[in-house]
Amino acid sequence: MQASPMQWVAAGLFAAALVHTFATKALQRLAHRHPRHAGAFHLLGEVEVVFGLWAGVLIVAMALMGGRAAAIDYAESRQFTEPLFVFVVMVIAASRPVLSAVTSLVSLSARWLPLPGALAQVWLGLAAVPLLGSLITEPAAMTLAALMLRARVFTTALPEWLKYAALGVLFVNVSIGGTLTSYAAPPVLMVAGAWQWGGSFMFTTFGWKAAIAVLVNATAVSWLLRRRIEPETVEARPPPPVPGAIQLVHLAFLAGVVMSAHHPVVFLGLFLFFMGFTQAYERHQSPLILKEGLLVGFFLAGLVVLGGMQQWWLQPVVSSLGPKPLFFGALGLTAITDNAALTYLGSLIDGITDPAKYMLVAGAVAGGGLTVIANAPNPAGVSLLRRGFADESIGALGLLAGAALPTAVAAAAFLLL
Repeated sequence: MQASPMQWVAAGLFAAALVHTFATKALQRLAHRHPRHAGAFHLLGEVEVVFGLWAGVLIVAMALMGGRAAAIDYAESRQFTEPLFVFVVMVIAASRPVLSAVTSLVSLSARWLPLPGALAQVWLGLAAVPLLGSLITEPAAMTLAALMLRARVFTTALPEWLKYAALGVLFVNVSIGGTLTSYAAPPVLMVAGAWQWGGSFMFTTFGWKAAIAVLVNATAVSWLLRRRIEPETVEARPPPPVPGAIQLVHLAFLAGVVMSAHHPVVFLGLFLFFMGFTQAYERHQSPLILKEGLLVGFFLAGLVVLGGMQQWWLQPVVSSLGPKPLFFGALGLTAITDNAALTYLGSLIDGITDPAKYMLVAGAVAGGGLTVIANAPNPAGVSLLRRGFADESIGALGLLAGAALPTAVAAAAFLLL
């Protein structure tokens, strides 16, 4: 396909952002070795900053090559609903009343499992909470699971390989765990309306297969963790009790935001009311994760800006593949692009067959845990869990290795069941 010079520049900047993503771990190490420039290296080593930074470079390049008006027009043509939604849902889901309600439910459920208490809660955090994402959306599930598992699994006491194994399972399970409904997983949401995929279709076609893969992945990594998690050393101190009425109000805010996920005017308005409520009942709150949420929103907004210029080469690749090659092509391309962007491009293909539709979405969600950019909730998990890793950063190669086997399990479930 004949591409314009601006499209080639955008592709080059997208490639530079990918390389930068894989280099963040090394940049954090440089920050420790060179204290004089530690601030700059730490900034460049923040994975949430990467795509926002290169998106800024793209806008500047557009202004230089096509004029200021063209650059502004392009930026204003992008759809930023998803970054805004992820920011809002992260902050609300991570609030103390919501976390207290979910933790209490998980603790109660753990008593019925034939496992030690702490290990049972870890298994539920890796299995039940990702599946809950089909109701509360994947970003909310990722936030809750990360906060529940942070003190038990992602600590400096555990070997790095084991933490990456757990992280890979968490990311893959969240990516496929949202496919039981038609609105919770971003890659499914991109095609559900165009292809008339309702909730019953998703559950019977994708959901039960995803649930089996989630349970297998969570069970396997919990078995690896069984000797590392001891209640007396890992069990986090319970926070001060939160009144049930406060919990219900927070859960109502979360439900309202989820139901208005496509309408930023509505969910941002709810968020402002939420902020006022937290100030009114400050004694029942913990500090809100505003910084973490804003960084994740910045990351996703950068991905929206950079990804919007990649259609010229991505869509021909997607449209040229048959059903089975399309599955593996989508699985691989998801690692270097956002899986929602990939399925959106697929929805634009005229005459795409039903088997090809299935393979495209199955490959996109199966590969959603391979990299930070593969699935929209992944940056949220990285932001909340990175301090438990060496150099307080999550390496791209470590995540890729940790997610390889869970991804294979998910792929086998979608292809063989």
